[in-house]
Amino acid sequence: MKQRKWLTTVAASVVAVSVLAGCGSNNDSKGASPSASANPSASSSASEGGKQFENMELNVAVFQGGYGREYWDSIADEFMKDYPGTKINITASPKIAELVRPKIVAGNPPDFMYVAGSDNMPIIDGLIKDKALLDLTDIFNEASEGAPLKDKILPGVLESRSSSPYGDGKVYLAPYNFDVMGLWYNKKLFDDKGIALPTTWDEFFALGATAKDNGRSLFTYQGLYPGYLEEMIVPAIFNVGGQEALDQFYNLDPEFWKSETFTKVWGFLDKIANEDNALMKGTIALNHTQAQTAFMQGKAMFIPNGTWFEDEMKDSPREEGFQFGFLGVPSFETGKPMMALTDVQRLVIPAKAKNPELAKEFLKYLYTEKGVKLNGEKAKGIMAVKGAPDLVKEFIPESTYNVYKAVDNGIVTVNGKFISVAKGSKYNPSDDIYKPISSLMNKQMTVAEYGDKLYGIFTNIQKELKENGAQE
Repeated sequence: MKQRKWLTTVAASVVAVSVLAGCGSNNDSKGASPSASANPSASSSASEGGKQFENMELNVAVFQGGYGREYWDSIADEFMKDYPGTKINITASPKIAELVRPKIVAGNPPDFMYVAGSDNMPIIDGLIKDKALLDLTDIFNEASEGAPLKDKILPGVLESRSSSPYGDGKVYLAPYNFDVMGLWYNKKLFDDKGIALPTTWDEFFALGATAKDNGRSLFTYQGLYPGYLEEMIVPAIFNVGGQEALDQFYNLDPEFWKSETFTKVWGFLDKIANEDNALMKGTIALNHTQAQTAFMQGKAMFIPNGTWFEDEMKDSPREEGFQFGFLGVPSFETGKPMMALTDVQRLVIPAKAKNPELAKEFLKYLYTEKGVKLNGEKAKGIMAVKGAPDLVKEFIPESTYNVYKAVDNGIVTVNGKFISVAKGSKYNPSDDIYKPISSLMNKQMTVAEYGDKLYGIFTNIQKELKENGAQE
């Protein structure tokens, strides 16, 4: 299941990033890929007997989710070898927030943190809101192979509010792994039958007859977790209304729910719900693994998911010859590019960290070629670094690699995060948006009724934000 959900984050954030532009290509990979020399300290430390810090011990806290903890143990070992005399203590847990919150409250936070997972993210939201994160801008401005380290990061990532939450160009959250999300299909079926992949929603729905001929429905999704539909909805919003519409959506503007963009985007969900054989029977009652297994067994043509899909379902039953294929999200108009949603994991150093200098050195070490490759080997992750997919190609499934290369070949990626609601609010924008979609899909609610419901919720959220601002 997605370890990164749900998007209940801080500060208005929209990243329309054409990521991986040239990433891993023959022209770029050699010059743009991270390398050991990207961190002069890392290479010199071994030859000069180790770089010395005032404090040689580093406390690291990481989320133990889909990426596991093996990478963090391994990279810590490598760092300690290259920096003799240093000691790195790793604390890893699926509920990392519960472990570090008391330390943060007491003014004694870990020196370095990787926090993800919906239950853990409020702690990062709080640190951002309290301006309690260390400014990391200098790290990315440092020269590396004749160019700043920031030039090795995927385009647009450091400029986004995911990394620069205050919109002032300063980086407080460093990028880690990133996922690409969209629609998936059985590549063998499409290849064997000569089925053309849809590039528009009209072409998508036109495959309904083909789906029936092949004994399956057109579409299914993780019914008990309708937030997976975000992977289609967010790119579709950008496809229809551009940056302005996406800003409205993520800034919780009530008028979004009265817009043409809303009507058009939610219209394809309504069509899936109402068109014959479009939605696989029983979908709404299925959890993520059940829906994904049904798809792999040939009960539906398409399902939304991300680059963790194949690894997550590696032991699940499937129809004979099944091959993972990634489509992206169709456009509403012929000629417009396919799109995909991305999500970038983030790394932070608390402002009150006891050892910020060693924490910075450790962060830089993650972006070396050794760090990027070890992450691919142990975590099966792709760091948000130019050339990373090619560096880790031997460690990841072919389908995963092909997803990133598909982005290279013209899929436009988009990302965003909701602004924070008022402190103590009963509203959760992600849940408020995606959970009612179940009522839409089982025909208990119309698109108009859904829009009215969300208009009311977003209006109340804006009132709370204004009142909260006045109190502050």
